[in-house]
Amino acid sequence: MKLILAIVSNDDSSSVSSALNKENFQVTRLATTGGFLRAGNTTLIIGCEEELVEKCLEIIGREGKKRTEVVPSTASYDIGRYASFPVEVQVGGATVFVIDVEQFHKL
Repeated sequence: MKLILAIVSNDDSSSVSSALNKENFQVTRLATTGGFLRAGNTTLIIGCEEELVEKCLEIIGREGKKRTEVVPSTASYDIGRYASFPVEVQVGGATVFVIDVEQFHKL
């Protein structure tokens, strides 16, 4: 058995979890916050058999869209002087961890 932790954008979380549910994957959703952009994310927790991992990853990859956003950034030029300028960053997609499950109990 495998445990899949998929961190996806809030914008994609509904479509990813719906697509997984349609393929009979059971999904638990947790609200999380990313460290880089301080943006809201959703961490999906999925338990599945090893032979279903690739199918699960394909669904996550298909539904978790990558896109470019412009975010403000600041730079310091000298003591007390800062300038703000826009920076393009890639957001979306998914960060996925696949973990071996040694034991599973449903109590």
